[in-house]
Amino acid sequence: MKLFLIAISLVSLCSFAQESKDTKSQALLDKLSTKMKEYKSFYVEFSAHVKNASTGLNESEIGKGWVKGSKFCASYGDNTIISNGTKTWTVVKEEKSVYESDASADDEQSMNPKKLMTIWESGFKNKYEKEDVLNNEKVHIINLYPKNAGKVDYHTIIIYISKDDNELKKAIMKAKDGTTQTFTLTKFTANPTVEDSKFVFDIKKYPGYTLIKD
Repeated sequence: MKLFLIAISLVSLCSFAQESKDTKSQALLDKLSTKMKEYKSFYVEFSAHVKNASTGLNESEIGKGWVKGSKFCASYGDNTIISNGTKTWTVVKEEKSVYESDASADDEQSMNPKKLMTIWESGFKNKYEKEDVLNNEKVHIINLYPKNAGKVDYHTIIIYISKDDNELKKAIMKAKDGTTQTFTLTKFTANPTVEDSKFVFDIKKYPGYTLIKD
C-alpha cells in the first residue's frame, strides 16, 4: 500500500509549471515526448523499489498498464486503476474499496501510466548529467528539479533514456526525507491492439467491495 501511494505522488508531480531548460536535455526530452505522442496505444511493465535506510523501509512491487488515448487500465501490486476517460475507478484490495471520481487530464490523484511515461513535460527544470551504461545499454542521464521545490517532498528525479532507441528505461525519485524510489521499465510495447472493454469498470467483478463516489 505504501508503494502504491508513493507511486501516485510521483505522477502528481506534473502539477507545477516548467521554468528553465538545459539545451541538450530538453532536446532529448522533446524527442521522447514527440515519440510518445505518436502512439495510439501502448503497454508497459515496470518494477518499483522504495528504500529509506533511516526508517528501514525496503519494499518492491511490480506494475503494468495499458493506455489508449485518454483511457487507461493499470495495476500496482494488489491495486488496480481503471479509467474510461470520463470516470476513474481506484480499486484498493487492502481496504476492499473502490473509489470513483471524475477523470481529468490534470487529475493529480490518478496513477495514469501515460503520466509516468511523460513526467518530464511540465513542472521541472532539467539538466543533462552524463552518458552512461545501464544493463549493457548506452543511456542518457537527465536530472529533473521541481520548480516549486518548497511545495513538494522530493528534490530530484533522475531519468535514464536509451541512446539507441530513445525510450525511457528508468526513473529515480529522491525525497527530502532520504527515501529513494526507483522505477525500472521492463517491457514496453507500442501500438498494441487493446479492446475498449479493458477500460470498462464492472463492480460485479469485485464482490464484497464498497463503492465510494467522490
